[in-house]
Amino acid sequence: MNRFFDIPSDLQHSWLGLIGLHLREALLPVLAGLAAALPIAQLCVRFRWLYPPVLGVTTVLYAIPSLAFFVVLIDYTGQTELTVMIPLAVYSLVVLVPAIVDGVRSVPQETLDAAAAMGFGPLRRYVQVQLPIAVPAILAGLRVATVSSISLVSVGMLIGNQGALGNLLNDANIYHRPELAWNSVLTTAVLAILADGLLVLVRVLLTPWMPRGTGRGRAKGAEARPERALPALEEAVR
Repeated sequence: MNRFFDIPSDLQHSWLGLIGLHLREALLPVLAGLAAALPIAQLCVRFRWLYPPVLGVTTVLYAIPSLAFFVVLIDYTGQTELTVMIPLAVYSLVVLVPAIVDGVRSVPQETLDAAAAMGFGPLRRYVQVQLPIAVPAILAGLRVATVSSISLVSVGMLIGNQGALGNLLNDANIYHRPELAWNSVLTTAVLAILADGLLVLVRVLLTPWMPRGTGRGRAKGAEARPERALPALEEAVR
């Protein structure tokens, strides 16, 4: 068991240090992708003709192998964390943009009319009405993007040990220590499960109007009645 946590000195990090590095390289791109996806999705909602080409571009970018991204970026950003994080942020868009668009479009017209009647302008209506009601769809996209990003960070081992926990896979081969590979795989999986569980908890806290049951039918029914969120919004306006 001691050898399981005995990290080779060439990685310049302890096991906990690699976990912190892995989370940083995985979560910062997702946050950057979310920051970019919010305005892009709003444009796609407002101008429906824009959605198909945006979806096409994000899909094409997602299809580009990460190694090809590294080859292009390495001349500009070097063998750094940034070279790993930029592709991960780009990849997150293919999940986050459709999730936000679908969530915002699911808001009933009568809810938007009620917000307009209370004096909400387009921007305020988007931020205070549409996005809160779209939280379940947005967080569903965030869950996929986050777990995917945590998994893909390991590819960074191909460019100067920038793969955080993925670097253990390379050292497992160099030093003939299979326990390092198991450490990498198991720790990455646990991080992904914990991050996913945390986002589920955030969804529960942010959507008190949704039933707490796990049945798909009940969850579907709640998403189909987002007007349950209106009383809270009206209370906030008062």
